[in-house]
Amino acid sequence: MSAPHGFSVARYAPERGAFAKLTARDSLLRRLDWPMLLAALALSFMGALLVWSATRGRTELNNGDPYYFLFRHVLNTGIGLALMIGTVWLGHRTLRGAVPILYGISILLILAVLTPLGATINGAHAWIVIGGGFSLQPSEFVKITIILVMAMLLAAKVDAGDQLHPDHRTVAKALGLAALPMAIVMLMPDLGSVMVMAVIVLGVLLASGASNRWVLGLIGAGVLGAVLVTTLGMLDEYQINRFAAFANPELDPAGVGYNTNQARIAIGSGGLTGAGLFHGSQTTGQFVPEQQTDFVFTVAGEELGFLGAGLILVLLGVVLWRACRIARETTELYGTVVAAGIIAWFAFQSFENIGMTLGIMPVAGLPLPFVSYGGSSMFAVWVAIGLLQSIRVQRPMTA
Repeated sequence: MSAPHGFSVARYAPERGAFAKLTARDSLLRRLDWPMLLAALALSFMGALLVWSATRGRTELNNGDPYYFLFRHVLNTGIGLALMIGTVWLGHRTLRGAVPILYGISILLILAVLTPLGATINGAHAWIVIGGGFSLQPSEFVKITIILVMAMLLAAKVDAGDQLHPDHRTVAKALGLAALPMAIVMLMPDLGSVMVMAVIVLGVLLASGASNRWVLGLIGAGVLGAVLVTTLGMLDEYQINRFAAFANPELDPAGVGYNTNQARIAIGSGGLTGAGLFHGSQTTGQFVPEQQTDFVFTVAGEELGFLGAGLILVLLGVVLWRACRIARETTELYGTVVAAGIIAWFAFQSFENIGMTLGIMPVAGLPLPFVSYGGSSMFAVWVAIGLLQSIRVQRPMTA
């Protein structure tokens, strides 16, 4: 029996002890994907400058310290890098055995949000306030958990050489495990995160080689679910207003459409080279709400212009390009599926975040990966980079 697309089942046989086989010539540092790592670092560096520009004059937010958000963004990036290093050191295969524990912890954390421990920020009851100005958004880590738990199930028999594709029963189990945290996050409600998770599930299924009937069924279920959520009144008023403003940009420009209108003004005023860092009138005038988080791209558009904003797109493209290479070159289905889930996550979330600032996507409250201010988001994306790097490091090197 031959495998599809010209690959043999042996291609997905896990290689054990990869770290033990590394020599001085074939070292860990040599195996790292440096273009991806440098692009992600450049995005975080640009994010620090943009966050600083957006918040240095916001005394009501920074408690009179213009460096408050800059310091925290750099600190979050440093912690994220440490998490990436730890993930590479542990290895994605080691984490594979801990997936049930990670899944259980994720479920407990998002359930805790629905208790008095949870806090509401910007309309979404999706946070746990730790104290000292720090908070945790568990749904960011659920994205990773969904990728890992689905990859573990879908790749188990294929990597063992027992099957060419995941069977229907395995796919159903994987979808059930993904649906549980998504349903809890929807109760918060955090529609933006649920949208990302749905795209992750779709990307994972496509990469796993599951039957196309499951993919088509998932798309149909998503459409049906969107209709039911709308008709049954499961959305909060602020979420309905966001979609209304997207459908009609001229609707209540001083109210529900204010964010997107001001965002387009800021980006449009930047021109080719921008007004210069710290010199954007929309930014210094504080006309764009949540400019350090959801609308950080408007700072780039206004102060760095088309060239600066374009550089962010190029750097995101480099991260996605290298992730696609890792997914294609890995020697096991588990690594391919994990990489595909991360690609789907980064690609959709970046498109949604930038698209809502341009008015081509509804406002969904999603941060721009590596760039937006926020500890939970920064930690999650760097753990994802660590998973990608681990997949690359632990693959056999070709001569």
